[in-house]
Amino acid sequence: MGFGLQKPKDEPGAAWPAIMVGMFAAFAGILYGYDTGTISGIQVMPYWVKEFDDPNESRLSLIVSILSVGTFFGALAAGLLADWTGRKWGIILSAAIPFNLGVILQVAATEQKLFIVGRAFAGLGVGLVSVQIPMYQAETLPKWIRGFVIGSYQLCITIGLLLASLVNYGTQNRNDSGSYRIPLAVQFAWSLILCIGMFILPETPRFLIKQGKDHKATKSLSFLRRLPADHPSLLGELEEIQGSWEYEKSLGKASYVDCFKGNIGKRTLTGVVLQSLQQLVGVNFIFYYGTSYFAGNPDSGLPSAFILQVITNVVNVVTTFPGLYAIDKFGRRFVLLTGALGMGISQYIVAACGVATGSTNQASQAAQFAFVCIYIFFFASTFGPGAWVVTGEIFPLKVRAKCLSMTTAANWFFNWLLAFITPYLEGTDYADLGSNVFWIWGGFCWIAVFFVYFMIYETKDMTLEQVNELYENVSFAPKSVDYHAAVRRYSSVGAGGTPLPPSDKYSSEQSTEKDEVVKTVE
Repeated sequence: MGFGLQKPKDEPGAAWPAIMVGMFAAFAGILYGYDTGTISGIQVMPYWVKEFDDPNESRLSLIVSILSVGTFFGALAAGLLADWTGRKWGIILSAAIPFNLGVILQVAATEQKLFIVGRAFAGLGVGLVSVQIPMYQAETLPKWIRGFVIGSYQLCITIGLLLASLVNYGTQNRNDSGSYRIPLAVQFAWSLILCIGMFILPETPRFLIKQGKDHKATKSLSFLRRLPADHPSLLGELEEIQGSWEYEKSLGKASYVDCFKGNIGKRTLTGVVLQSLQQLVGVNFIFYYGTSYFAGNPDSGLPSAFILQVITNVVNVVTTFPGLYAIDKFGRRFVLLTGALGMGISQYIVAACGVATGSTNQASQAAQFAFVCIYIFFFASTFGPGAWVVTGEIFPLKVRAKCLSMTTAANWFFNWLLAFITPYLEGTDYADLGSNVFWIWGGFCWIAVFFVYFMIYETKDMTLEQVNELYENVSFAPKSVDYHAAVRRYSSVGAGGTPLPPSDKYSSEQSTEKDEVVKTVE
């Protein structure tokens, strides 16, 4: 499973139930990806432009970016919803109510105001879901495949983008409302599939333990690991989760203020900046405005704008797979560093080609499009899935929902900002930057290089409880690689970074040696 990623031989039970649960939950990414891809295409459809009174750059900016306003507030509210209803029911309610209402309003709209309101409600649903899905996945998956499966949420976003570009291509020339209503109405299917599937799937064992429902937590983990409730390995995993939660409870209740204090504040800052950079490197410039950007150069010698949009989406989907493999094979730090460097170089080449030859040179246009595709490759295989993986696993259970709501809200804030300002950056009546805009996105890639090196901890092959201990014991991110190696060899550190007393599972000799390794790392 996982393109060569193998379940450890000494790990009992089966991994496939948890993997299938996590992969299905990732389907929610299609809601966001499809909506993003749909608006990218319908904004240049002749019938839609005519029906909605040819929106100018200012109004188009609002129509496109208002989804991200909804997602921002949805993400902020998701922490409260996930802790109140649970991860499972929070996802179901988010997709069933605000998202579907938004789609209904967009399909019914024949003028801009109702369409804008519909996109805001749809965004609210997407924002709520986007926080809870990585949380649900992280709390159900075994550690050795967690990165692959959480990263599959980004894969489903790319699939949603591709599906939208294909549906848009099929309806673009219709001279009736079906040109935009058909692509929009298809979203009901994605919501229905997600809601029915999540109804069948179990609640996460970590949330159930947090609620004091230990018996249900045992039943849930037994289903996910395919082990009997009295199996020593299953009981050991439950004890680790329970011990970590009891330690967290002993420190007092968690408020939003606590998310910014001490060690937890460092993690919150890490998650907020990482999710912000995922947007600031500029990928949604391509997927929100790619069709209109490519259409702006009709003499470039390239295929039509809609065909180019399909090509970029195919690249986005296909090149996500190497990233899903690499993030568990080579680790979070290596993947993100490689991606930041690759994206920065590619975008500077695109910008340089545009500056040197202008927008009419066919060879230059072909080169720019080629390096846009290379840039998408680096994004899709690194920062695309990587941001969701890292933020999904670095927070302790007590504040996980609240912290994830804020890190994901940061993603949506900059998603909105880029969607809103791009028409002004590109519009001929405003900045008219053209390919110069890639200097901006490329600049953020170099910021990302330094941020990853100094702030991203290596967390592959560690349980969520071990990740918490990592942050408690190591203050400098590059040293996390040494600690990570120690944890892989000795799994004897308990909640809060305190070495556990020797047990049947670990000898006192192992515990002592592990403690010495931790001291060396510090």
